[in-house]
Parts: sequence; C-alpha cells; structure tokens
Amino acid sequence: MKKKTVYVCSNCGYDTVKWMGQCPNCGEWNTLSEFSVSENKRNNFGDEKSIRKNKPMAIADIDVNAEIRIKSGIEEFDRVLGGGIVKGSLTLISGEPGIGKSTLLLQACQKLADENSVLYISGEESPAQIKIRAERTGVTSDNIKILAETNLEDIVFTAKEENPSFIIIDSVQTIYDPKLPSAPGSVTQVRECTMALMQLAKQNEISVFLVGHVNKDGNIAGPKIMEHMVDTVLYFEGEKHISYRLLRAAKNRFGSTNEIGLFEMTAEGLKDVSNPSAALLSGRPENVSGSCVAATLEGTRPMLSEIQGLVTKTVYGSGRRTAAGVDYNRAVLLLAILEKRVGMMLSSYDAYINVVGGLRLDEPAIDMAVAVSIASSYLDKPVSADVVLFGEIGLSGEVRAVSGAVQRIQEIKRLGYKKCILPEGCRADVRNIEGIELVFVKDISQAIKAAI
Repeated sequence: MKKKTVYVCSNCGYDTVKWMGQCPNCGEWNTLSEFSVSENKRNNFGDEKSIRKNKPMAIADIDVNAEIRIKSGIEEFDRVLGGGIVKGSLTLISGEPGIGKSTLLLQACQKLADENSVLYISGEESPAQIKIRAERTGVTSDNIKILAETNLEDIVFTAKEENPSFIIIDSVQTIYDPKLPSAPGSVTQVRECTMALMQLAKQNEISVFLVGHVNKDGNIAGPKIMEHMVDTVLYFEGEKHISYRLLRAAKNRFGSTNEIGLFEMTAEGLKDVSNPSAALLSGRPENVSGSCVAATLEGTRPMLSEIQGLVTKTVYGSGRRTAAGVDYNRAVLLLAILEKRVGMMLSSYDAYINVVGGLRLDEPAIDMAVAVSIASSYLDKPVSADVVLFGEIGLSGEVRAVSGAVQRIQEIKRLGYKKCILPEGCRADVRNIEGIELVFVKDISQAIKAAI
C-alpha cells in the first residue's frame, strides 16, 4: 500500500497534487492543506472472480411498501416533514446560532420516546447541560438516552449496541473520524462523517437527525455534497429578538418543499403557532398610512402578513432604499414601476419596506401589497382596515394573476376581513365565492384607488 500527498481546500473540498496559494475551484486564498492518503492497488473491476453482493432486479418485481411515518407530536414540525418522520431517513436541520435547533429536536424527543427509544448525541454540551434544558422544556421521558461524544467510531458502535429508533447528532460539524488527519469541521471530516451516518441510517432503519452550523453567508457549513446525501434539508429561520421562528424545507425526498412551520419561542421552549395569520396581525395600527395586509401562500397554507412602507424626503442627492423581509431588488423594481406608471416621484424620497414579524416573503403575490403600502405612505392616506390585497405586478404596471386565489380568499374571510383586492385574471377562479367583497383590478393605479 503506497501513500501519496494531496492538498485539499478547506472551503470547498477541491484536491490537487500540488500546493497553490489560491484554490482554482472556489477562489479562496491559503485554504489548501496537505494530507497523506493511502493508495490501494488497482482492482480488476469486472473480473469474473469478483464477488457482487447485489444483483439487478426488474422494476416490476420490486416490492414497494407504504413508507412508515412516525408523528413527532409537534404539528408544525410534522407538516414541514411531509406528515411525519420517515423510518430510516437522514434529516439535516440548519440555522443561526441560538435560533432553537437543539430545543426543537429535544422537544420532539419527548413524544417520540413514548413508544420508541431515542439516542441524543451531543458534541457541544455536557449531559448536565442537556438535562437543564430538558427540564425547562418539559422533556422527562426515560426512553431518551444522552451521550456526549464526538468520535465517529464510538458513535456508530454505541448506535449499533443500543439500536435506537431515532438518533440526534448535535452537531455534525463537531464529529470527527480518527482515521482522517483533518480537523473536526473540515470539509473532509464533514463529508465522510455524513456518509457514515447515512449508511448507519439506511442499513439499520434508524431515523437520524443532524444539526448543522451555518457560515457567515447563511449557508450550511461544509461541502455542498452533504446536502445531496441527506434525505431532507430544513432551515430554521428567525431573529433572536423576535419570538417567531420559521421552519422551511429546502429539500425533501418524502414530501413537498413548499410547506412551512411557524413556532413561537417561549420560556418553556418552542410552541406551535396553529393560526399564524392572527398571530402576525396582532397589534396592527389603525388609521396609519403605509400599512396594509397581503395574502400569501406558503405551500398549501394561506397566510396573512402585514407589510409596512415608509416614504420620507431624502436629505441626500438620491433616495435610499431599504427592504426587510422582501427581496431588495424586487422592492427597487416596484418603486421604479410606481414612479414610471403611476407618476409618484420617489427618486427624491427614501423608501423603507418591512414585513412585520420577522418573516421573509419571496412570493410575487405580495407585489401589490408592497406597492400599495408605499403609495399609502407617499400620499399619507391610510389603507382601509378591512382590505387585503394580493397580485403580481408587471413592468408595465399591470396586475397579473397568481395561483391559489380560492385558498387566499377563504383565509381572508375566516379572519373577518370584508374586502379583497385581487387581479382581474383570477375572476374565473373565484366567481362562486360569496360573503366578501371582491374588487378586481387590471393595473396598479386601479389597486391604489380601490385600497386608499
């Protein structure tokens, strides 16, 4: 067995046989580190002497059983997972430090441990620290076992010995394989440890949850291939100073990636927010310009969110633009449409846009609400308190139809709003809905006149 030296980039995992100051793959400087790897003799693949363990099967002969889903007891968590936890799945949950990832998984352990065994492996906290958080959040089941370990070999050995139904690894960046010369958290360690845990989950039908750190850009730390290996990738979002937390699925092999879960962080841990629309609209000011309600659709769930706009005379040569909770480039585009198509000279004004509650809305259907909130502040006229808007705005100022109009209107009616402004293109879809005033508009000018 021969050994050779390679240089591996700690940022992206690129390897080369010679050292370079800059990684040719990701462009980072001084990230190539030297490693010694074993070089086995070349195998004669395809040789008749080779032994194969698996044989190909005809697709018609493959027996497909219904996937086994286990409820976690947290309704919003199960919603994002697609209805529950799939047996033998590998799930990666990521988010900012202190956002509540460990708390969410520890609370899920309480319900799961009623009929299943759970192994909670922590590389960052001691068992005593986990016990303190468990008591605060009401986690008291005897079927939950705690292990403070970072050695991959010891983790796999313990998992096979205990044979739990669920394993939680907090976090994958702290786990290391002693056979690899690189440090814990490096690209090589994270990749190989994730691969080993994936094999553990699939071979033993254990549902494994991995907690992942994020880098300064907000992406999951480690190689991108880690996200390809796992079955589900969840992002836990929110601001530390705001009690609401949002759980999104960026990848889900067993369900939709459009679902979201809303939680509220309390002193006793995370709690489901079963009625997010009412929670997000609580405390909305009355008879104040620049505030309006948008009907959004996150997966199959309609939600009402308050969007605020503020326009003030600039003290600089050109107006400043700030957007929180909406895409900045989209906000600038809508301001340009208002100036060109409606005649509002916003170039000499500062414009600020905010989504209340710390949420981030990426759906084009919020365009009309954003534009109307800006127009309301510019004209200093409040939007009617019982009005909700949705619709996409084109560059020529036209209001275009969006999907899910029926679900949005039903949510608007349920919360007691009396009037809905929506695109003309949705008229055929909602013609049978009664009990609410529907105002159909063709362009943004009509929407402003109907709302203010």
